[in-house]
Amino acid sequence: MKLHELAAALGCRLDGDGEVEITGVRGMEQAGPTELTFLANPKYAHKVKDTRAAAILVQATLTGQAIASLVSENPYHDFARALALFYQPPRPLPGIHPQAAVAASAVVGEGASIGAFAVVGERARIGRNAVLHPHAVIYEGAEIGDDFTAHSHAVVREFCRIGDRVILQNGAVVGGDGFGFAKTKEGRHFKIVQSGITVIEDDVEIQANTSIDRATMGETRVKRGAKIDSLVQVGHACVVGEDNIICSQVGLAGSSVLGKNVLLAGQAGISGHLTIHDNAVVYAQAGVGGDIAAGDTVAGSPHFDAKTWRRAVAAFPKLPDLVRAVRQLGKRLAVLEGNGGAGPDTESTDE
Repeated sequence: MKLHELAAALGCRLDGDGEVEITGVRGMEQAGPTELTFLANPKYAHKVKDTRAAAILVQATLTGQAIASLVSENPYHDFARALALFYQPPRPLPGIHPQAAVAASAVVGEGASIGAFAVVGERARIGRNAVLHPHAVIYEGAEIGDDFTAHSHAVVREFCRIGDRVILQNGAVVGGDGFGFAKTKEGRHFKIVQSGITVIEDDVEIQANTSIDRATMGETRVKRGAKIDSLVQVGHACVVGEDNIICSQVGLAGSSVLGKNVLLAGQAGISGHLTIHDNAVVYAQAGVGGDIAAGDTVAGSPHFDAKTWRRAVAAFPKLPDLVRAVRQLGKRLAVLEGNGGAGPDTESTDE
């Protein structure tokens, strides 16, 4: 693809030779003389002079650089769009593989592809252009929209509902039983039937080996546009808000409610029955035990304001020295008190 053609496809302004041939997209250090790269963070601008790339996506025209530029309002987004122009993952042909098991009462939309050993249960409904890779399993009564993708070993449990353009990566489980048990008078654990469902709205992606539990009663819901990383646990009756980002190894206890545009960094733990309001950010490994106000950024366990946490973390390695200094001050104070306040080198006199 010529650079001017790429500029037109992305809607970017071209500065430089538009006739250069672009064969792919790579990072600044790896890009070769026929590839496009990008600069999304100005702090890496000093690396531009060393790149071998044919052209670069930038937010503003570069000065003093020979490299051709595609000027974009959002270079990182346009980098992602350019990458999609040059690489499309393999898509299996439409049709139902003879070794798939599709119930006679199931409804499979036009253009769908059902791979070998995939299973679609009784009365399940799957929309148009869906792809079920080998060993994906859709339980009885599940309802799934258009352009759905389930990679191998992804599971959608009974009666759960999934919208359009949802992606389940390998091993993701939608609608597994919530973790609910009642203790009997003998001290044993009696399983509480998980009678609710899980609802996944449009444009959600759930990555590998993540579990979104069904509710005990009612529903667990993941709202439009949320992106959930691998190895995340979303407990029963939680609500994950629109456009949330939930990073790997996060755990949400039951009935947690997340507002819009919430970001939970890796290994954060969220107690149940609380609300994290719109645009809040939770740092990695934070332990959240109470509600978080809209727009707040928190860290630590138990969580507190992230700015205060950063100061505390900076002070933490200095604690042994601080303790030593306090002890020394204590000893000096004891000497002063023993001398009647006259000072450590002055003998006190009693009249």
